[in-house]
Amino acid sequence: MSQPIDKKKSVLGRGISALLDSNDTASARPVAEPMGKQAAVVLNIPLEQIEVNPFQPRSTFEEESLRELSESIAIHGVIQPVTVRRIENNKYQLIAGERRLRASKLAGKKEVPAYVRVASDQESIEIALIENIQREDLNPLEIGINYKRLMDECDLTQEEMSARLGKNRSTVTNFLRLLKLPPDLQAGLRDNKISMGHAKALLGIEYLPTLLSLYKEVIAKELNVRQTEELVRSVENKPKKAGTAKKEPTVPYAIKKLEDKLSSSLGTKVAVHQNAEGKGEIILKFYSIDDLERITDLLAAAGK
Repeated sequence: MSQPIDKKKSVLGRGISALLDSNDTASARPVAEPMGKQAAVVLNIPLEQIEVNPFQPRSTFEEESLRELSESIAIHGVIQPVTVRRIENNKYQLIAGERRLRASKLAGKKEVPAYVRVASDQESIEIALIENIQREDLNPLEIGINYKRLMDECDLTQEEMSARLGKNRSTVTNFLRLLKLPPDLQAGLRDNKISMGHAKALLGIEYLPTLLSLYKEVIAKELNVRQTEELVRSVENKPKKAGTAKKEPTVPYAIKKLEDKLSSSLGTKVAVHQNAEGKGEIILKFYSIDDLERITDLLAAAGK
């Protein structure tokens, strides 16, 4: 079994290459592991000796794609080995490659080539999440969800995560902002009714009824991203009636930071109001009964 690690000083400070370097000394042929810089040990391991990763971030596998992969594996074998860690004698736990493992079983294979390495629970979480993020078939919302999980479960800041993934901080921020979209727009993004460019433009509208109205207009008229941006600007630039302008109160930095943290965690808009005595209230926005239940479940889980 792997030993506990100091998350900040050990795993989280060494990068992906270090996470994927093998420490196993079993006798096997060394090969260059794609995501690591050093040679890794590859063993052919019986499928019954490999248990699935409890930290697997991917919950659904497209059946047709899985069947096509199994047919390829039946003919050519597993070209890219899975990654596992040894948890006891003749017993391994999958770290990355569940799709290849499932397809191998469908193809009737008895064993699968695997990189064998020593990894703690924390490392397994990080590797599984990062492999999932690097998939080409993720939609923008799924990427945002995985970014959020990587930050929360691996205790990473946006700066640390952007460095870990080799992404600009602004790119990471843009994907995380998608989680603030109301459920209707999230569903549209997930179902490819709108693109990330559309979503970024619509995020500029804070008033929910206006946002939903614009979203429906974008869908109905099949507007492209540039047209959507122009539509949003036309709404934002509409002159306000005299006497209706309302000056927004200045929110202290500490309160604003808490609002952003709560908003990111709950996936909805959060407002924190505090009076001169330090007392106040927290206002959570919800957009449907289902959304209210989702937020309630998150709060209940946080309180356990």
